[in-house]
Amino acid sequence: MSSICSVFTPSLPAREGERLQWGQLHGCGPSLAIASACATYPGLLLVVTEDMAQANRLRAELEFFLHNQPVPVIAFPDWETLPYDLFSPLPELISQRLQALYRLPRLARGILITPASTLMQRLPPRAFIEAHSLLVEKGQTLALDTTRQQLEHSGYQCVSQVLTHGEFAVRGSLLDIFPMGSQLPYRIDLFDDEVDSIRTFDPETQRSLEKVERIRMLPAREFPLDGEAIARFRRNYRNQFEGDPQRSLIYRDVSDGQIPNGLEYYLPLFF
Repeated sequence: MSSICSVFTPSLPAREGERLQWGQLHGCGPSLAIASACATYPGLLLVVTEDMAQANRLRAELEFFLHNQPVPVIAFPDWETLPYDLFSPLPELISQRLQALYRLPRLARGILITPASTLMQRLPPRAFIEAHSLLVEKGQTLALDTTRQQLEHSGYQCVSQVLTHGEFAVRGSLLDIFPMGSQLPYRIDLFDDEVDSIRTFDPETQRSLEKVERIRMLPAREFPLDGEAIARFRRNYRNQFEGDPQRSLIYRDVSDGQIPNGLEYYLPLFF
């Protein structure tokens, strides 16, 4: 990498408003140019792609060129749904987005890759991500009933068996949860109100795996679902849309504390 970069070192704009164009880049040339420029740039680079397929390809190439450098490469994916369609994004995509939103304020240097369509979407405020993130450590006190309410207000769904992101299950003194931004779900074993152990587990076999000391649980959605947020949604919905709101399935479901498919595009009404 160092020998290649010494020959190929494209520059970035030196001042605000300056525009530079790179040309004659074929194959992995754009990735190499970005990696070379990032090697000498002290801040965060935003790379905008045509679509998610190009973003994924670019991320893989950048990770190859920067494998021996401490430069994080973060992909901020698109929802991959049509605006106001009755479909919600895959939980895995929401997990990647929330993990990126949590990491971004803590990054002094790196590369953020996102499709152009994603730049058109509203994002939750930073304060929401911070307020609805929960750190659980071994030995701490954890009230199960209170934690269950917090998880539901953060968009987690209570199920009988945890299989995918955004789900949790309570069985006696065990709390299974698949946090957003995590590769594996976790099993929290409680002794009274104290966290006795935390283990990862396989969602397919439900078998416990490795012990960990702490986990961070991000919100399951990009919008809140507590009483205050629901009241704000109802108020903003009535201000934005004419007619009887009770005729809207979205309005009725949110009023009942439910999460209808396609609610993500109504995110601005929650804030």
